[in-house]
Amino acid sequence: MDVIPGGDAVLQQLQKRDSILIADQLRYSVTLTGLEEGTGIALPDLREASNDTLTVIGGWQLDTLVKGRKIHSRNAKAAAKLLRKPIDISAGIVLAPFEEGTYQLPDIPVVRKSGDRCDTLIFKGLEMEVKTMPVDTATFEIHDIKGQIEYPVTFREVLPWVGAGLLIIALILLGVWLIDRANKRKAEALKPKDPAYIVALRELDKYRSDKFWVPEKQKTFYSGITDALKFYMDDRFKVDAPEMTTAELFDALKGDKDITPEMFSDLKELFERADFVKFAKHVASDEENAGALPLAVRFVTTTYQADIEKETSGQEAAED
Repeated sequence: MDVIPGGDAVLQQLQKRDSILIADQLRYSVTLTGLEEGTGIALPDLREASNDTLTVIGGWQLDTLVKGRKIHSRNAKAAAKLLRKPIDISAGIVLAPFEEGTYQLPDIPVVRKSGDRCDTLIFKGLEMEVKTMPVDTATFEIHDIKGQIEYPVTFREVLPWVGAGLLIIALILLGVWLIDRANKRKAEALKPKDPAYIVALRELDKYRSDKFWVPEKQKTFYSGITDALKFYMDDRFKVDAPEMTTAELFDALKGDKDITPEMFSDLKELFERADFVKFAKHVASDEENAGALPLAVRFVTTTYQADIEKETSGQEAAED
């Protein structure tokens, strides 16, 4: 195998300066000229030269040159045509020095094989001088370490925190409202309820005015009276009056000892008239309207008094 001088290696700064500074990155490369198609090359492993003061970054990088220019692959046909001619190849690695001083870079041996011929090209290593930033000791003054720079807070930075705060406040207020509502419902549940007859009489008292006798308000008048009576009947006679029709309701009340036949007939007539007013657009006369409320009040008070008399007689019998 022949050993042939290949010339000097090339040292090129990646950051263009008039000198090499600590931690600068440099490309240490060689150029092989006139390589024929099919020529093979082998490059040395320079990573062994890497240490704490001089670091080899990565491996070899090859660039194919034609008359000093890189071949671009945009036109593959033209590139293939150029590669069939003798070409130049640039091979390089990246170095980074981390200590001031003069470095003697190693020689770069490149093995070249073309057909049966094999030879080694020796590229002479270069000398590299690394400098630090110059310090004027005459004017240099040591200063205290500065604190971290504080930038003004922007509205965009504060907005998420404001939103989160408002959301937390809203959740707290909602929780307080729900607790207060639950306490009120509990208090209402524990509060003694008024007897059914008092509730019914209170509702009936709302319809004492004759302003409800006009045709456009008669539906409200008769609905209010019958609804109050159904609420009372549900509690007093234990019938599901609000869910029954008039016929079903009076079938259930028929034969009750606390309702006189006359009261039963008048009350049934009142409910039937109310059905006509509510569903058949019937207009009741003033005479009928005038007797509706007293009849409802008399039914409640009469049946309630009968209930009181039963309780009283039962207590007297128990005492005897």
